[in-house]
Amino acid sequence: MRDILAGMGLELSAVVGEPRHPVPLSSRLAVGELAWSAVAAASASAAQLAGAGAVTLDPDRIALAYASERFGMVDGVAPVAFAPLSGFFRTADGWVRTHGNYPHHARALREALGLGDEAGTEDVAAALGDIPADEAERAITAKGGICAAVREEQPVLDAALCAEPLVRIDRLGDALPRPGHGTPDRPLAGVRVLDLTRVIAGPVATRTLALFGAEVLRIDPPAMPEIPWQHLDTGHGKRSALLDLDEPARRGRFDELLEQADVVVLGYRPEGLARLGLSPDEIAARRPGAVIAQLSAWGARDRRGFDSIVQAASGISWVESRDGETPGALPAQALDHSAGYLLAAAVMALLERRAREGGSWVAETSLRRVASELLGMPRTAEPSPHRVVDPAPHTQTFEIDGAAVTTVGPAPAFEGGPTAFAAPRPWGRDDPSWR
Repeated sequence: MRDILAGMGLELSAVVGEPRHPVPLSSRLAVGELAWSAVAAASASAAQLAGAGAVTLDPDRIALAYASERFGMVDGVAPVAFAPLSGFFRTADGWVRTHGNYPHHARALREALGLGDEAGTEDVAAALGDIPADEAERAITAKGGICAAVREEQPVLDAALCAEPLVRIDRLGDALPRPGHGTPDRPLAGVRVLDLTRVIAGPVATRTLALFGAEVLRIDPPAMPEIPWQHLDTGHGKRSALLDLDEPARRGRFDELLEQADVVVLGYRPEGLARLGLSPDEIAARRPGAVIAQLSAWGARDRRGFDSIVQAASGISWVESRDGETPGALPAQALDHSAGYLLAAAVMALLERRAREGGSWVAETSLRRVASELLGMPRTAEPSPHRVVDPAPHTQTFEIDGAAVTTVGPAPAFEGGPTAFAAPRPWGRDDPSWR
């Protein structure tokens, strides 16, 4: 954690207590240690802004937050985390992992395999069983679908990735210092965050910023609906609006929002953002003094991907295999959650730095970079012991549109800081405006 913060230019002032026991996420890899370090980094960054003296974290709360999709409920019913076309499938020479949670990705998967709109899991399994894994990956990816061959570890690549910072920090330009106006319990009060992210990692980052007092406005394209429960699980304390940035009038409204934003968090593919004139360099040129956080699946590779897909491609799935023949998975979407907390930590560190020395800044990481970090940490021959945690003391329930929505409470914390989330709001219901 100290190394992570030092890489962001932040010298730790708060005392961060050691966990009273390991974070209970059973794995051969050091998932619990990574999770604790990422949450501690975000907590310590917030404590620095608040002038707080101590950070004490709950390992059980961290584990539940990382696996929040298993403990959330809507009217007492748990959501389905993975759609039928998301999972491992055997191929002619190995395995692939697919992701079809979003309808457009499921359509692309079926189309690439020559299947009809009603094709189900058995049809996909039969089609994939006849072709090599690499061929399946290429065909599905070419159609805009999500698929990765399940590969062994790549030590040379991982070593090269680990030679770079876990979160890369760059100064993009000059700007006058901007002092913060937060309070001890809401250190980010007055900070406006424009949220261009979806799924888990980016929304976890912006949810953390909202927890500590930032005004977060998420913008989504209206043609790409979000999965409702997924948004409720990561939408705490934010507002959510729809804008089609390809429409000139709506793009003008977005540009007005950008002109007043302190922070911009980007979670879409770099190529798509560049097409819209929203690369970090372009944002900094238009909004001097902005702090920009950019997350991608693969880093330099402009390719779609999710946590589960990166696990498969990086070798994690074979490390987590229980029998050596069937690929396995981490006990949580740990790449996503860790990347989210790390980006939140970086944003807060850069806000503190901007207050001292000015400038426009960007912080970047990727799920693949986080995977290399995890693979490079100490591991065990057998999974760490499983420990059951009672979720009841760690959850919150909100009434949203007449439904009782239960989610896990916040994992980051510092002395005198917030201990509960504000309610999430339904996706896309708000006006595209600052308060």
